[in-house]
Amino acid sequence: MARILAIDYGGKRCGIAVTDESQIIASGLTTVDTHELLPWLKEYVSKEEIELFVVGEPKRLHGEPSESEKLIQPFLEKLNKLLPNIPVKRIDERFTSKIAFDTMIASGISKKKRRDKALVDQISATIILQDYLYNR
Repeated sequence: MARILAIDYGGKRCGIAVTDESQIIASGLTTVDTHELLPWLKEYVSKEEIELFVVGEPKRLHGEPSESEKLIQPFLEKLNKLLPNIPVKRIDERFTSKIAFDTMIASGISKKKRRDKALVDQISATIILQDYLYNR
């Protein structure tokens, strides 16, 4: 079975999470600078079999798209051209950064590490992926 890869897309950097080959467990993988994301994905897919990309869909409280969606749409178009055989599923990512931060506190991560936005992005991607796995 192939893995599922999730992306918490951001203007500066993107959190990446991936499932195990059985698609049971979501784990944070890394954080990638946004301008390096497409080449990184192409390289990763050449080494690992990926069945699906799950990309966070930022929404406002009432469900309308947030401003970040304007950055994500061009990325999705480029991703589809680069890797057309891997489908993309969008998942509502409201509150994932807050949940990630709360998770860091609950797990005893130090204040210094909680300021690491890259770690928050990676945990957010993991939450997006776990949400997809629970609700598929």
